[in-house]
Amino acid sequence: MGEKVGIAIIGCGGMAGAHKNGFKALWERGIRDFEIVATCDIEEGRAVGMAEEIEKFQGKRPASYTDFEKMLSSESSIDAVDICTLHRNHHTIAVPCIEAGKHVTIEKPLAITMRAGKKILDAAERKGVVLQVAENYRRDPSHRAINWAIRRGMIGNIRMIYWIDVGERLWYWGWREHKLDAGGGWSLDGGVHFADLFRYHVGEVERLYAGVKAFHPYRYRNPEKREGPIEVDVEDTTIAVLHFRNGSMGQWTSTSAAPGEGFSRRVIYGDEGSIDFGSGLKARDKVIPIRELIEMFWSSISEEEKERLFPKGITDTVATELKEFVDAVRGISRVETDGVEGYKDEAISIALYESAWIDRPVRIEDIEELKVEGYQAEINRRLGIS
Repeated sequence: MGEKVGIAIIGCGGMAGAHKNGFKALWERGIRDFEIVATCDIEEGRAVGMAEEIEKFQGKRPASYTDFEKMLSSESSIDAVDICTLHRNHHTIAVPCIEAGKHVTIEKPLAITMRAGKKILDAAERKGVVLQVAENYRRDPSHRAINWAIRRGMIGNIRMIYWIDVGERLWYWGWREHKLDAGGGWSLDGGVHFADLFRYHVGEVERLYAGVKAFHPYRYRNPEKREGPIEVDVEDTTIAVLHFRNGSMGQWTSTSAAPGEGFSRRVIYGDEGSIDFGSGLKARDKVIPIRELIEMFWSSISEEEKERLFPKGITDTVATELKEFVDAVRGISRVETDGVEGYKDEAISIALYESAWIDRPVRIEDIEELKVEGYQAEINRRLGIS
């Protein structure tokens, strides 16, 4: 490895734009111990477009490719890869990159199924490379403050968490609407972020029982007029009860099939009060708005800790995630959400589908150990994941 960590971005679609902006935020604050040396996407125009955008802040244009294996063999300066592809390709790209000795940061979820995720974990362990899963939500100042307040006992011992999102969505979201591309619907795609917050704030989920249903067999290119229907095969509704190892309970509801009144709430309750993720803390003797809670947290930590969590004052969660990855590749620190953490987060989301598949509670440990794979069986079979 040279003076700078050489990075290649693989998959230059939607989320890669956030990663590009994260790298840009680091660069503009003078954090320049990396260089994006290549971009890759099956659509040449996207790879070229990404390279052009990177050149604007980096001053040097990365090489562009449509084949990641050709990129790996052609670009000797690549030390690490940033994978932002659709879920079905995570393991087919990550494993060869790891086998080539490249460090990997990968967008969530870790893989399309747990079995595919295990392949990535095993490869990373064999090769001894850094493997980071992009769980950026916990990095937001509000979640750092919420976690700080919980650990200080400001709401007492945790009793329960409610995570509820109710609304309707009729527009078509591309590959995310198809099981063999995405692995599942929003309960997997966004759900792994939420599962990571459950574990971060409350603790390990021991078991859960879920109902999963698809009320909408179609999404629409023109949702207002319900024109251009496209058949979809992932869920739009999940309702689950979570049991945590520490005795806490949780209720997790997510639906995009509820017309009319919509609402969202995320609240953690302890035996002394509660924290609403949007409004803040309420206890028997005090009310602390979320902004004030963030200020209290900020003033309580050392300058060294501030620099670790928010380098150069950066609060862009993707930027701080990428900074941590670069530091880990350089051997300065470890990543907070490594492959194992990402695997555990995904197990909670996958447990929703498996519980509904067999219509009974499932243990998260059994999901992690590949003992329950009813829902995932078709994906594994169709994609040749053994």
